[in-house]
Amino acid sequence: MFISIFCGFTMVFESIAQQDPQYSQYMFNQMAVNPGYAGSHDAICLAAVHRQQWVGFDGAPVTSVFTVNAPFKLFGANHGAGLNVMSDQLGFDQNVSAGLSYAFRLPLKSGKLGFGINGTFLNKALNATWVIPNGSADSDKAIPGPNESVMGFDLSLGVFYRAEKVYLGISSAHVLEPGLKFAEKNSSDGKAYSPILPLKRHYYATAGCLVPLNNPAFEFAPSLMAFSDGTVSQFTANTNIMYNKKVWGGLGYRLNDAIIAMIGFELFNGVKIGYSFDYTYTGLNQYFSAGGSHEVLVSYCFTLAKEKVVKKYKSVRFL
Repeated sequence: MFISIFCGFTMVFESIAQQDPQYSQYMFNQMAVNPGYAGSHDAICLAAVHRQQWVGFDGAPVTSVFTVNAPFKLFGANHGAGLNVMSDQLGFDQNVSAGLSYAFRLPLKSGKLGFGINGTFLNKALNATWVIPNGSADSDKAIPGPNESVMGFDLSLGVFYRAEKVYLGISSAHVLEPGLKFAEKNSSDGKAYSPILPLKRHYYATAGCLVPLNNPAFEFAPSLMAFSDGTVSQFTANTNIMYNKKVWGGLGYRLNDAIIAMIGFELFNGVKIGYSFDYTYTGLNQYFSAGGSHEVLVSYCFTLAKEKVVKKYKSVRFL
């Protein structure tokens, strides 16, 4: 039911590029977009994703992200904490960020609901060569210098619900909508100014479930993700078939953008490896040497063994 409502609501959106990086294997990488996810697996979970988008296109996005999250208990309540580190390069624009997440996890009858917040320090660096016909970059107040670096602080908020067979998440990034101010420069009229790059608030919604099939070794795993910044939006749907929860493969569709194929497996020691390929079916694909985008994911979850408490008993026979 919730999948149908979610899908119907998001199908009105048009798929266009966004300021933040996109992911095809988002169902295994939710910590990157929702701080409420922290601790939701009741285990210490690490994940690393490397994505090369539009291979063969000069200046195409290259993104690497590492996340770790874990549950903990404090004052009898359930909590979660996490760390996100990301590097995202697009053309001459290099973004690096590091953030800490906290989630308060409220037990429900069939699962847990996490309310999360993330604080992130980000750095944006430009190494550009401006070529402007009939003018100069110095005369345009919107254009920063050729070599710039600026830092800022931002917040993200998220709510994430997880049960044994279903999950739902809603989150918002760039809640503060910080304006990154570059170095002061002089315009042609002699006045000083500082170019400002605004970060728009982003909204994400995710949903997914596991549906048992006739053969108990197989499960059907559909998932959805919607994004909007209030102006442009994006919608992605994926379907995976899982075998014994250790091998999976499936197809996805990103509206007005790409068809996604993915495959993954779990090694004997619990390490999961996933790969996805996006075939872009828009007019851009004529410029790609490899036809689309590649994404590799490695993740690992584990729990810490609790020490056994040695109990002592007194016997009335031996005092």
